[in-house]
Amino acid sequence: MNKFYGTGVAIITPFQANGAIDFDALRNLIEYLIEGGVEYIVSLGTTGENVVLSADERKAVFAFTAEVVNGRIDLVAGIASNNTAEVIEQIKSFDTKGYSAILSASPAYNKPTQEGIYQHYKAIAEASPLPVILYNVPGRTGSNVSAETTIRLAKEFKNIIGIKEASGNFDQFNQIMRDKPEGFLLISGDDPVTLPMIALGAVGAITVIGNALPRQTSDMVRACLAGNYATAQKLHFSLVDFTRLCFVEGSPAGVKTALKILGVCDDTVRLPLVQVSSETASRFKQEIEKITA
Repeated sequence: MNKFYGTGVAIITPFQANGAIDFDALRNLIEYLIEGGVEYIVSLGTTGENVVLSADERKAVFAFTAEVVNGRIDLVAGIASNNTAEVIEQIKSFDTKGYSAILSASPAYNKPTQEGIYQHYKAIAEASPLPVILYNVPGRTGSNVSAETTIRLAKEFKNIIGIKEASGNFDQFNQIMRDKPEGFLLISGDDPVTLPMIALGAVGAITVIGNALPRQTSDMVRACLAGNYATAQKLHFSLVDFTRLCFVEGSPAGVKTALKILGVCDDTVRLPLVQVSSETASRFKQEIEKITA
């Protein structure tokens, strides 16, 4: 496969019960994902709770992840902020060793205009030593990166190589696929719609549920990319209820609960996030037993 085709996992950051980063558990998780057949990992995206880590903690997680992966699969670094100057400083100080690209979410809370979003990513593209993947997730950021802005950036900056799209707007996906330059990647950023997005021409997914179910998720994506939709549909439908549970009380609290049940790592999150209710945890256990039976 070409780079960033297939399944990328937006990896969680495991914490000990006292809130400290659990590097032993992070190692376990990375090995679990590689054994599960995923094509690449995104370190410290939204799912990695990057906004509640200090600068030193982020640096440590990036370095540790690269060391453990050791070139076996591709690595993407999540570097984002609603302060453009801060993103640029993070990129300038980032040790790129072991990493193949940067994933950067559009600015949250500020609600910039499309011109502001364009200028934000222009600054990132001009500063980045690595290829850049845009990330549009209006449900979290409060603003949408329009198809026109995505295409403008894709055409004007050769090192902007793709977009993780989590808007859920299929009209927007249609426009991106129709108007994008050759080689620009549309990547699903929303687990429930990965299958239909690949049918439109997306090259894979950056997934949350793949943290817990890497084999099932990556098998589904590969079946889609091979055009084997009969197999892909069966796998997709088998994951519908599990996917809902992962988001019913917020992410990554949900998928961390699943990982705890699977024995991969603990389910601790940092405030303002909290662990899921006992009722949801019980439903997770039932669903995992059904999927893995």
